[in-house]
Amino acid sequence: MIDNINWYPGHMKKTRELIQENLKMVDLVIEVIDARIPVSSRNPIIDELVKSKQRIIILNKSDLSDRTENEKWAEVLRKDGSIVLQMNCMTGQGVNQLFKTLNRLQEEKNQGQIRKKPLRMMIVGVPNVGKSSLINRMTGKKSAKTGDRPGVTKGKQWLALENGMQLLDTPGILWPKFEDPKVGLNLAFCGSIKDEILDMATLALELIKVLTADYPDLLKERYKLDSLSEDGLENMEAIAIKRGFILSGKRIDYERCAKTVLDEFRGGIIGHITLEKAQANIEKGQGEAK
Repeated sequence: MIDNINWYPGHMKKTRELIQENLKMVDLVIEVIDARIPVSSRNPIIDELVKSKQRIIILNKSDLSDRTENEKWAEVLRKDGSIVLQMNCMTGQGVNQLFKTLNRLQEEKNQGQIRKKPLRMMIVGVPNVGKSSLINRMTGKKSAKTGDRPGVTKGKQWLALENGMQLLDTPGILWPKFEDPKVGLNLAFCGSIKDEILDMATLALELIKVLTADYPDLLKERYKLDSLSEDGLENMEAIAIKRGFILSGKRIDYERCAKTVLDEFRGGIIGHITLEKAQANIEKGQGEAK
């Protein structure tokens, strides 16, 4: 379902070039990732481009993810020297801590300097992780367009903060090929790939399979199911019946059921869910190192 998507359009190529061109002009990079999918929402191209530049990683949407996993992921991500902050960029939760961190970094940069220079930073991330919401919180106004759809930010913007710091916004950038099909699914589950080019019923079915395995109690509680089947399709049909998503002739309305499940997952209504576990990532890394 994800494999044949043409989702590396020209503007994403331009974004890569934009990051390369402007990286030397900034003191640090703020990378925004989705706390529900901390691996899948990290673009390996950004790692390749940013390299040794100081980095702050924002675990955004941490209000939607599993709180225990948030702490574990923050610990994992700090191991490469990055500063990691848990945030909800829509509400502004964590923004004060971010400013404290930026002020400290600016003081360190200007220590011993006669001419004080404002901190310059670049915000990067894949589509729909919340970069624009973060920028609006940092600037105190709607400087960047926001939306729950990927691809809202189109070009680069230099923005001045009230404290004099300067911020470069960049459009969301995906990468040419998913080595692991689960990465594509996770990005699609969380809305980082446009729904219009996906089979929504199949996508929702795949999500139900994941939730059946990893968060069965949340799935049962949300949709008032007495029990779950090992068959994801049976669970999807049970959800549709409970919600009354039935067409004429007693046929299941899979499209309506799919939209409901995906919307409720993305909105955190099903519960606090992290699709990628920190311990599994550690074990995978240890296995690859052997």
